[in-house]
Amino acid sequence: MSKRHGTSTIEIERKYDVTETADVPAFVGVGPIAVIEAPEVRELDAVYYDTAGFALAHARVALRRREGGPDAGWHIKRDVEEGRMEQHWSLAIESDEHRSSGAHGDARPSVPALLIEEVAALIGDAELMPVARVRNHRVVSRLLDAAGYPVAEYCDDHVTGENLTTGGRDTWREWEVELSAAAPDSRRARTELLDGLEQVVLAAGGHPSQSSSKLERVLKAH
Repeated sequence: MSKRHGTSTIEIERKYDVTETADVPAFVGVGPIAVIEAPEVRELDAVYYDTAGFALAHARVALRRREGGPDAGWHIKRDVEEGRMEQHWSLAIESDEHRSSGAHGDARPSVPALLIEEVAALIGDAELMPVARVRNHRVVSRLLDAAGYPVAEYCDDHVTGENLTTGGRDTWREWEVELSAAAPDSRRARTELLDGLEQVVLAAGGHPSQSSSKLERVLKAH
C-alpha cells in the first residue's frame, strides 16, 4: 500500500472482560504455543475522531491518533471478512502537512487530509472532532511456537476512557488475544486456535467482552 494510503494489516483478535484479580492465562500447550515471552509494558494514549453525528461509529469505522507503543501514529480501522483491517500512518505526516500548508502546531493536531480522504464517503461535508480519549497501561506477551516464531500476542490492558462529548469516564481491565505472523494459514485452523486460547482465558476468569472495541465502550460512558 502506498504512503498515501498508509500501511495495512489485518487484525484477527478476541477481547475479554476480566476482573482486577484474575491471573495470567496458561497458554503454553494450546496448539503450537510452546513459550510465553517475558512481558513488555507500553503506555498508550489515543484520541478518537468522529463527526457530531458519529458517522464513523455507525459504520463501525474508527479513526484515531495514538502515542506510545511500536505503532504510534494515525490509524483507521474497519471491518473486513475476517477481523479488522488497520491502516497506519506515522506521526510524521503531521509535520509533512504543516510544511506544505505553512501551518503551526496546535495543542491537539487536526486530522490529516490523507485520512479525511479515506473516510470522505462516510462523513460527507461533516467535520471531524475529538470524541473519545483512551489511555491504556498495556502489558504485552508474545506467544511463540517451538521454533521461536510468534503465533499470537496476549495483551493485559488496564484502560481509562473518557467520552469527550459527554464528559463520562470509565475504567476497566481487559485481555486481548491477537493472532500473529506464525498463526495457522487457514481460516478454520485460526478459528480452532482462537477457540483453544479462549478456553484457557475462560478458565482464568475472563469473559467475552460486551463491547466490540474500547471506543464503543467509552462512547457509552455518560
